[in-house]
Amino acid sequence: MSNVSPSGPPMAASPLTRAVLEIDEYASGLGWDRPARLFALVDTARLRAQEPSLASQLGLGADAATAYTPIEQEELPAGKPLDEFLGTIAWPDAVAGCALTVERLMLPPSAEAAVPKDLDEAGLAKWVARHPERQEVRMTVAVLRDGAREAAIRLREKDSPSEVLTGPDLVPGLADALAATFAS
Repeated sequence: MSNVSPSGPPMAASPLTRAVLEIDEYASGLGWDRPARLFALVDTARLRAQEPSLASQLGLGADAATAYTPIEQEELPAGKPLDEFLGTIAWPDAVAGCALTVERLMLPPSAEAAVPKDLDEAGLAKWVARHPERQEVRMTVAVLRDGAREAAIRLREKDSPSEVLTGPDLVPGLADALAATFAS
């Protein structure tokens, strides 16, 4: 377990947005071409009250201003599709939410009309990888048990904290998959 170092997200942002930006900043510090990373989001005040030694180990003193503390989970299994893996997760009650950061290739909406209709998933991935307008992106998506969602998207070609796009509806499919991990 490692927590994400809180440093630069804007204080005006919602607590969930701040958590997503903290995770994005952490992932950025690790560099590109990394596997997906999964995080539990725990209520910082509750963590300090119920697990003071762990909170201290994570550097979450009484002055910690973050509402949610991201705690990185073990590495995701290699070779298993992400949707299948997410379908196996059940979070304990102490976890307020979860987040995932993953890198993908994306095309601009203008290129979608040119996608061949007869491609399987592997063929589509190869086609996108060869497309001249493809963009490498890192997506960080978080959901809370109460249904709140937030995402951050960082383009590799504009790899700067000031160029990170945030919003609750940027990656709805991944947000739905993460929310399903809290379904009882």
